[in-house]
Amino acid sequence: MKIVVIGPAWPLRGGLASFDQRLCRAFLEDGHDCSIYSFSLQYPRFLFPGTTQYSSDPPPAGIEIHSVINSVSPLNWVIVGNRLKKASPDLIVVRYWLPFMGPALGTILRRVRKNGKTKIIAITDNVLPHEKRPGDPLFTRYFLKSCDGFVTMSEGVMDDLRKFEKTKPAKRVIHPLYDNFGEMVSKAKARQYLHTTHHLPIGDSDQIILFFGFIRKYKGLDILLRAMAEPRLKNSGIRLLIAGEFYGDRAEYLDLIRQLKIEDQLILKTDFIPDSKVKYYLCAADAVIQPYRHATQSGVTPLAYHFEKPMVVSGAGSFAEQVIHEKTGLVTEAAPAALAEAIRRFYELGEPYFIPHLREEKKKFSWKTLVNTILGLSHDIQK
Repeated sequence: MKIVVIGPAWPLRGGLASFDQRLCRAFLEDGHDCSIYSFSLQYPRFLFPGTTQYSSDPPPAGIEIHSVINSVSPLNWVIVGNRLKKASPDLIVVRYWLPFMGPALGTILRRVRKNGKTKIIAITDNVLPHEKRPGDPLFTRYFLKSCDGFVTMSEGVMDDLRKFEKTKPAKRVIHPLYDNFGEMVSKAKARQYLHTTHHLPIGDSDQIILFFGFIRKYKGLDILLRAMAEPRLKNSGIRLLIAGEFYGDRAEYLDLIRQLKIEDQLILKTDFIPDSKVKYYLCAADAVIQPYRHATQSGVTPLAYHFEKPMVVSGAGSFAEQVIHEKTGLVTEAAPAALAEAIRRFYELGEPYFIPHLREEKKKFSWKTLVNTILGLSHDIQK
């Protein structure tokens, strides 16, 4: 089949871009002709909370990427839509993660549909956003009406989808492993790298837990900071490595750290982590902590599975579906005392206890499964 993936890709950075590139490669490995249509302008600068939208990594080898979509130019949407309509792919797989993208993507897809051939399947990361804004339902409906079918990666998103779209075919699949960040390295090597290259104060025998990824309110880092101040962790010697860029008020977190007097318990690397460096942070940790207030699914979970790192997670979103309590990690409340107790319980059980369970469970997180789900769904769609 001739397949086009529409969504962020290099030189844009972040989990969506990594996912789209890995999905494109999975289609190529399955024998299809696949390329990506990405953004020339993803977010206007004033709407982007980070330092830069662009990656410092080299382009992914062997993947054709067209950076042509301008998210705020209606004329561009028509031009790109007409271009894809003329190219007439058999299948378009489009990412939907934010209602802001609804007008652009919905308009492009409406132009494509006029060729009477191309089937359109959306991977809906979110139907309702984490941070709600006026116009979200309108933009979401506009986008969903332009699609023929849907794939979700959690039951929560499927439920949200069915509030808007009750009849079109949809399937749920587990978020595949992020296996495109390199192979595991030993904990000692990872810590040595972070110590010598980034001057992070991490010793070979330190007890290190990791909060990884963009820092946003819904991810509950403030809850985790309060957990670190709980008596059972305060004097335990356990340290928290925070690796990720602030996507909100940095001062709010730094003030909280000072108020709680937990500076000595933290290691801060609050910059964007390039794809090529991700493995060192995951491999340096004993466990990954995800104290989210609410969630759909998280790309950090399949990343932790890939690097065989146990997880301590809240029961938000799909975490309770993906993390098997006291086997691949621990599921708890998004509350400081409960989180502190779960972290203490993790060290009581010990990291080696979780490894066999992680190795067995990660077999389910396959890109081939996602590809087969998308292709199977496309066969159910009549044109």
